Amino acid sequence: MLPYLHLWHLQVPTFGLMLWLAAVAAAIIMDRGFKRAAIDADAVGMVAVAALLGIVGAKLWHVIDTPIEFREYGWHVLWDSAGFAWYGGLLFGISALLFQGWWARIGALRTLDLAAPAAAIGYGIGRIGCFLSGDGCYGIPTTLPWAMSFPNGIEPTLARVHPTPLYELLAGLIIGYFLWRRGAKPHGTGAIVGQYLILTGVARFLVEFVRRNPKILWGLSNAQLASAGSVLAGILLVWWAATRRVTDPGTAPIPVEKVA
Repeated sequence: MLPYLHLWHLQVPTFGLMLWLAAVAAAIIMDRGFKRAAIDADAVGMVAVAALLGIVGAKLWHVIDTPIEFREYGWHVLWDSAGFAWYGGLLFGISALLFQGWWARIGALRTLDLAAPAAAIGYGIGRIGCFLSGDGCYGIPTTLPWAMSFPNGIEPTLARVHPTPLYELLAGLIIGYFLWRRGAKPHGTGAIVGQYLILTGVARFLVEFVRRNPKILWGLSNAQLASAGSVLAGILLVWWAATRRVTDPGTAPIPVEKVA
């Protein structure tokens, strides 16, 4: 593993580097989505704001989810390079995009549709940072042939474990590609982000079975409970989008009742 890149007298954390690359990739994809939808707005700026607030949310969610660390290390955990929770980042990032979409007069929900492929792929790329740094996001011990150990990670382990960040990378790329193709076809507003919430929720729910997170309720981890909520919200959004008139990606949606 490679937690840090040593460049002259500098130590560059690979986790932070991959977060930056994830934001760049997401900005490029969202900018292309805006162009495809004929939207004249600053997609790169929107991603930058959402990424910054997403990082803040991910750290806060991790602190709330692991109060033992906060009691042991105090406020230092807020500045630690390890310890980020995806659902905190998702909540803060979505909130930032909703506000920016409304402010730019694109439409809050439509902005989330356009951002969904970028979010999925950016998340997958960001997981490479977890893999390289060995920050403890790996899975439980296994005898599968692709099992790996992380002896030089931030949280080292000599046991051969599931490389769960690589599972999430693969899932993110597949989901992002599917949503990008789906976004090019006529759809009701909210359908794409609804599918994003369903697919990413299912992916995270499944990968949690081989991750080493503690179980807190009904044999499920906190992330699995949040995943179930994500899937439910996605189903409701897809159902709601089905009540809207199906429109081309470059046109504004029209409610069904106005068409009748």
